[in-house]
Amino acid sequence: MRLKGEIHNPCCDEEEEKVAEENGRELNSIVGVGISPPAKLVVGYALTSKKKKSFLQPKLLGLARNMGIFFIAIDLNRPLSDQGPFDVVLHKLAGKEWSEIIEDYRQKNPEVTVLDPPNAVQHLHNRQSMLQGVADLNLSDCHGRVGVPKQLIVTKDPLSIPNEVDKAGLKLPLVAKPLLVDGSAKSHELFLAYDQCSLSELEPPLVLQEFVNHGGVLFKVYIVGEAIKVVRRFSLPNISKRELEKLAGVFRFPRVSCAAASADDADLDPSIAELPERPLLENLARQLRQRLGLRLFNVDMIREHGTKDVFYVIDINYFPGYGKMPDYEHIFTDFLLSLVQSKHKKRPAT
Repeated sequence: MRLKGEIHNPCCDEEEEKVAEENGRELNSIVGVGISPPAKLVVGYALTSKKKKSFLQPKLLGLARNMGIFFIAIDLNRPLSDQGPFDVVLHKLAGKEWSEIIEDYRQKNPEVTVLDPPNAVQHLHNRQSMLQGVADLNLSDCHGRVGVPKQLIVTKDPLSIPNEVDKAGLKLPLVAKPLLVDGSAKSHELFLAYDQCSLSELEPPLVLQEFVNHGGVLFKVYIVGEAIKVVRRFSLPNISKRELEKLAGVFRFPRVSCAAASADDADLDPSIAELPERPLLENLARQLRQRLGLRLFNVDMIREHGTKDVFYVIDINYFPGYGKMPDYEHIFTDFLLSLVQSKHKKRPAT
């Protein structure tokens, strides 16, 4: 099962490799002496080096082991069917080859929970299909309204962009993002275009979104199964009409919403810092879980400046940086154990 590309050995980090080996030896010794731990769960994982480092932190691995959860690295040089047995397979690797491997494994091993199905993950690799799911939802109730910014997909000919924008009726400034999301740093680049003429400097394929003033704060909504955790992140500042008249060109911005840009402890205007109401978030998460077929994702939301309950979803990410989420180790281990309990409930009585 040797995959082409940068991922060859998922245990490239020495400390993590040691933990994986210890987990494997401990699991084998338990099985060997016939001891059955109270809630044993074997999680096979296939993650990029970056994801392993951020997600498989000692605090998660230690808590998981104490609760009978074992994380075992999947060897990409061996057939997946020869490994395990696993109760859960946790994965985030790019490429068609891996998607075919994990989908074949999922079809042949229906008793194993694959987080998440590759065909469902694929919808988030394209920003058009990603946000279309939100646009189709009915998310307007007494707790608020959720939509997506007005947008335009451009696949070719940058010289035609100004005319296409004009025909679509989009208002400046515009946020430009790559259309495809492949996990690379380039796919998360963000540009802000202030005038019509500069739009032809952009490189398709891309998605153009109307910039919505939101007080410089973004809400990152982490979803782990049915659990929801919201954190604030600093984002792009408001742009006034006067500023827009003075500015021209296309400007590149660093990726916003990283952990270093946390706004949870900042002294913010309460009208900007107030989190979306819980019922609204629960409704959004429930509908997106059903529509996307995913259990591990996060939603980037903004509140339109000057409103209390008008929100926009601007991005959705599969298996995001949970290591940046407060208390993630408890939330994730509880989620994994709930999968075991769910399986036990589904088993027929004997």
